[in-house]
Amino acid sequence: MQQHQKAQRAGPIAIGALAALLVAIILMAILTGKYPVTPGDILAVVLAKITGSASGVAPTIETVIWNVRLPRVGAGILVGASLAAAGAVYQGLFRNPLVSPDILGVSAGASFGAVIGIFLSLSVLAIQGLAFAGGLAAVALVYAIGSIVRERDPILVLVLAGVAIGALLGACVSLLKVLADPYNQLPAITFWLLGSLASINRTDLLSILPAVIIALLPMALLRWRMNLMTLDDEEARALGVETRWIRIVIVAAATLMTAAAVSISGVVGWIGLLVPHVARMFVGPDFSRLLPASMLIGAAYMVGVDTLARSIAAIEVPLGILTAAIGAPFFLYLLLTTRRGWQ
Repeated sequence: MQQHQKAQRAGPIAIGALAALLVAIILMAILTGKYPVTPGDILAVVLAKITGSASGVAPTIETVIWNVRLPRVGAGILVGASLAAAGAVYQGLFRNPLVSPDILGVSAGASFGAVIGIFLSLSVLAIQGLAFAGGLAAVALVYAIGSIVRERDPILVLVLAGVAIGALLGACVSLLKVLADPYNQLPAITFWLLGSLASINRTDLLSILPAVIIALLPMALLRWRMNLMTLDDEEARALGVETRWIRIVIVAAATLMTAAAVSISGVVGWIGLLVPHVARMFVGPDFSRLLPASMLIGAAYMVGVDTLARSIAAIEVPLGILTAAIGAPFFLYLLLTTRRGWQ
């Protein structure tokens, strides 16, 4: 009981500290780059855009802040928070610490949709739309298979169907890479599959923001029931939770959020797998605290990694490489040092 009360008191403090960390990383990201920018420049540009007055900042610096760095930081926040929230949801829903947002094939479906768009030489907006639709369609197919197989454990069926559909879509992506033009299409496909925020603009942010907000609503409203979903289905139903419908709603929300994020960033791994574990170290397993903590850590991690990706070399390093290079060793560290259970 005392331990629970300590966790209740420490939760808001930890979330406040994580929010402060995110603000600091955002400021660092906006200040970092080839063109020197000061905090005063950022404030002047933002106030000028809000009020419609002149900023007094050099036009080049104003363009860099408003059209390049702010949209990119905003995308990092949205993508990182979305993937981390989806990871926290899936790990609780499937009662498995090794589950990530792509367990049901959403990343594979988004990849297949985007690769089709690149292969057909469609516009960037069309590629993003196909990626979004592909992610949703893949999970819908997995759920359709799960609804057909009723006599087995529903969670196991969904996971196995997700693995199978993900493998099939991965094979389709590989086939399109073989058929693609090796000088134009293949490099674009490879770069998209590795993840990047290099071409983000404000239109991209506005296009996925409604989907992220809509997906976040059921997660927040059902946060107390999510704690019960970590129990066996029989125990949860005995406590008055309609597990089947809650699972459908939560999976749909997490899939919508993941598909929206992946549609503008490409495939970025490890965030949805690693961040929820780190969040549990700060606030514990209670989903009402785990969800905001995961989103704050995911946003901070993504913005930090993206800043590193565009500043450590003469050319931009794909996000997927950095998230794996940082995430895998840290995950092994957690595995080796964590003495208590994952839950």
